[in-house]
Amino acid sequence: MKKILTALFLALCMTMQAQYPITPVPFTQVKLNDSFWSPRLNASRDVTIPLAFSKCEETGRYTNFTNAARHLADPTQEFPDKGWTFTFDDTDPYKTIEGASYLLQTFPNATYKGKRLDKYVDSVIAVIGSGQEPDGYLYTARTKSPSKTHDWAGNKRWEKVEVLSHEFYNLGHLLEAACAHYQATGKRTLLDIGIKYADCVCREIGYGENQLKLVPGHQIAEMGLCKLYLVTGDKKYLDQAKFFLDMRGKTARKDAYSQAHKPVVEQDEAVGHAVRAEYMYSGMADVAALTGDSAYIKAIDKIWENIVQKKYYITGGVGARHSGEAFGSNYELPNASAYCETCAQIGNVYTNYRLFLLHGESKYYDVIERTLYNALISGISIEGDGFFYPNPLSCREEAQYARKPWFGCACCPSNICRFIPSVPGYAYACKDKNLYVNLFMGNTADMKVNGKSVTLKQETTYPSNGDIKITVAKGGGDFNLCVRIPGWVRGEVVPSDLYSFVDNKHLDYCIKVNGKEIIDGNDKAHALNNGYAVINRTWKKGDVVEVHFDMEPRLVKANDKVRDDLGRLAVERGPLVYCAEWPDNDADVSTYLLNQHPQLSMGKDIQIVEGHTVHSITTDAQTLSIGTDGKLKTADAKLTLIPYYAWDHRGQKGGMDVWLPATVGAASATHVSAEKQADNGFFGK
Repeated sequence: MKKILTALFLALCMTMQAQYPITPVPFTQVKLNDSFWSPRLNASRDVTIPLAFSKCEETGRYTNFTNAARHLADPTQEFPDKGWTFTFDDTDPYKTIEGASYLLQTFPNATYKGKRLDKYVDSVIAVIGSGQEPDGYLYTARTKSPSKTHDWAGNKRWEKVEVLSHEFYNLGHLLEAACAHYQATGKRTLLDIGIKYADCVCREIGYGENQLKLVPGHQIAEMGLCKLYLVTGDKKYLDQAKFFLDMRGKTARKDAYSQAHKPVVEQDEAVGHAVRAEYMYSGMADVAALTGDSAYIKAIDKIWENIVQKKYYITGGVGARHSGEAFGSNYELPNASAYCETCAQIGNVYTNYRLFLLHGESKYYDVIERTLYNALISGISIEGDGFFYPNPLSCREEAQYARKPWFGCACCPSNICRFIPSVPGYAYACKDKNLYVNLFMGNTADMKVNGKSVTLKQETTYPSNGDIKITVAKGGGDFNLCVRIPGWVRGEVVPSDLYSFVDNKHLDYCIKVNGKEIIDGNDKAHALNNGYAVINRTWKKGDVVEVHFDMEPRLVKANDKVRDDLGRLAVERGPLVYCAEWPDNDADVSTYLLNQHPQLSMGKDIQIVEGHTVHSITTDAQTLSIGTDGKLKTADAKLTLIPYYAWDHRGQKGGMDVWLPATVGAASATHVSAEKQADNGFFGK
């Protein structure tokens, strides 16, 4: 069986290699053993995925499918919705199955409620399939009660698909899960269900005379259809994805909220609902990469530039506004009211990953890394059982802002549930003679480079330090090892002038092969290739590459056009952005004023939760207060900072800030109201 699955995986890799300009090394080929990420995968196995499945059971997600099956068996029986439900509830089982499928590659013997996880997933898939209509349509909100549907569903198929029915949204998540499950297990059970629904959509929606011209109200079907094309090789799915994109702005839906204000190839700015936007941009990048369509390439490149130049938080977050869960105007990046929905951060990783597969430039991974280590994993507690919907960069005590155990609108918990186990699949990529090392994490990975089988072993404690050891564990051959040199090492905060380092430090890097230094970052004669250090040689088993990145605390300033950050500085070290939080400091963090020339030092290790400590950073500062005489008073103080992802694990007795006051005016700035910031539940999908 193992040989059959291996052959399946290699065939899949070959299919993908024929399509993307750069070939991803899939999660099935990378076995993680990492000090930072392995505990998070352990938490996914032990806590998050079991929690997600239990919520699907408790909240009637599975019952929706069984009720649909009961109606199909006896049309006189109908099961209208009772209570607070959504038309996209079907996606929570899909997303959890997707996460479980990724997880099974790392933990093939994982269990749930005493049962093998893969067997439990099989049982859920059987329930899902039972609710599918004979022609492939799969949408329980209608099938279980066709005469009294959910208010968002409409009276007939697709009637409200551009608004609130989420029929195509559900399709997209089903296909994402189906492809992951097939890739992980070789089983076609969920894949066949997904194909059947996709075929139904392809028959009824399109350019044909008897077909409807409609687009998704909430995008993601585009991504799912492209992934189905990669797995099956059937071009009609790619064509359907492109149809959905080509028709956007040309149907009844023509608003910026849903990125339908103009045709996608004419768009050049990130607007509207940030999750919908990032999913659409990911689909555009897919179509650009898989078809080579120059108009798509030009459009998605312009949108990307708009984000990283004007709409990107220092934490890697996107989506500034609570209203509409949306991108703001250029340079609109508030801190306390920052929305930065967890789903949008996942979407931002998806978009940049596809742009890397299209262009092969390290800047996309610089964005991925910043988002991944900060705004994205902030969305889930270290223990794996608490979730943020938004991810602000500032919080006051009165806001009582905290991660929640679940949400009625569970898109963020189930989304991060599917994403965390997929992280190993982002580490490597290949093209011809090039093997790209994109993320630094302990793992063993099997791949084919220049026609030869190669196994790499990566050892590191990154992001604690900047030392990485890469060993050719098996195989070899003539190829280029392309090691990403992160922007933060090269003095570039992000790939634009939106943020800049202001401490005049210079970080160095070096690379050794078998103990001999071959690349020194100070050597001006050595030029990087699209942000990669390229090592060309005939590799053999036992060759060792040692990479060193200087890793020091750095001070960052925002572009002056970002009004909310005027007079403030941020601190980062390596890929981690830091924040000041109340448990580590004696006064309200908003009252601290940095010295005019702050000196940053590594502080003590701080235990955030049992079993997880972080490196702190300290600096001398002053606290500001108003005396009884009404005059401003100062006192010398020590300010302690921790990684942003680790905040809100130790109670709600005080505040948090990423951007620290460096002027008196900034220290006395007012903040968003407690009522607004405490609104931390469902914000509308």
